[in-house]
Amino acid sequence: MEKDKEYIENDPFYKGLSVNKGVSQPLPTDKKSIDRFLTKNRKLLSADEYVKGIVAGNITILSKAVTIIESSKPAHQDIAREIVLKCMPYSGNSVRVGITGVPGVGKSTFIEVLGKQITSQNKKLAVLAVDPSSERSKGSILGDKTRMEELSGDPLAYIRPSPSAGSLGGVARKTRETIVLCETAGFSTIFIETVGVGQSETAVHSMTDFFLLLMLAGAGDELQGIKRGIMEMADIIAINKADGNNLEKTLLAKAQYENALHLFPPKESEWQPKVLTCSALKKTGIYEIWNSIEDYRLTTAKNGYFIKRRNEQSLYWMYETINEQLKLQFYNNPEIKKSIKEFENKILNAGISSFDAAGELLKMLYK
Repeated sequence: MEKDKEYIENDPFYKGLSVNKGVSQPLPTDKKSIDRFLTKNRKLLSADEYVKGIVAGNITILSKAVTIIESSKPAHQDIAREIVLKCMPYSGNSVRVGITGVPGVGKSTFIEVLGKQITSQNKKLAVLAVDPSSERSKGSILGDKTRMEELSGDPLAYIRPSPSAGSLGGVARKTRETIVLCETAGFSTIFIETVGVGQSETAVHSMTDFFLLLMLAGAGDELQGIKRGIMEMADIIAINKADGNNLEKTLLAKAQYENALHLFPPKESEWQPKVLTCSALKKTGIYEIWNSIEDYRLTTAKNGYFIKRRNEQSLYWMYETINEQLKLQFYNNPEIKKSIKEFENKILNAGISSFDAAGELLKMLYK
């Protein structure tokens, strides 16, 4: 490619610098072609057609159905409910594993290695990642597939990141409905991954059978800043990166966590939480973790806790759905939409208290 003389960098004075002539820009596509591209293959199927494709294990149909479930468009919500309802008889035949840990603990590498352990046994695995959205731009990176390159190419694995979009309760409900669809598609193991920096762990715990807390040794006081609530939820604490110079620190952290777990009351599941070490990089300790998850499933199935917990979760999500629907009705009410800005101004100008304003707006909802 010839040098472009318009660029000053190509002057002999600037030794070692050169700018090549760029390629010519293509002509802009007309609006008609853009509209045709955007609408191509985007026609909604019937709920029965989606369910038929999901039952057959069609990943494309499954992904389209999940997109409809995640959509906030009113036109999609009715068909989404119908899809979930018709998939319910096929669901429930999986083990649901919640995985959390602070950023940098190596969750993506760990999930990929553990996932390959599962698919190597000819079992189907779905990974549902709740990706936090920016409070400012409302956008998410959704980069889990790029970080799990080997697993994302596995025909027995399905990876689906979902943005929280500022509404943890909403994305948690949609994730739970996605679990139903994945179970219908024949996935026997489902991972729900979240970043361990907020209340998302509680939401994930409320929709999973087993909760795995991934920790990192050598990052300071091992128990400093660890919420008791998260520790109590954990069925396994797995200390990652137990390799090289970090191995000694990992063994020390393991002893500290084991001592801390002894202070907690016994679990209703009759399962004694374990502290295990692993290295996702070296692929060590992974089999022991998966074996413990299988042991937990067998133990809780035998003593009846597995089904009992699933039933309790179903009741919990009924109430959560009621709360969310009431919230949606409130903010979508035409009269409230018209009046809410006026009440905001009154509050800012000290014309009304926040509590009185909320009371007046709620009265509009119940008219």
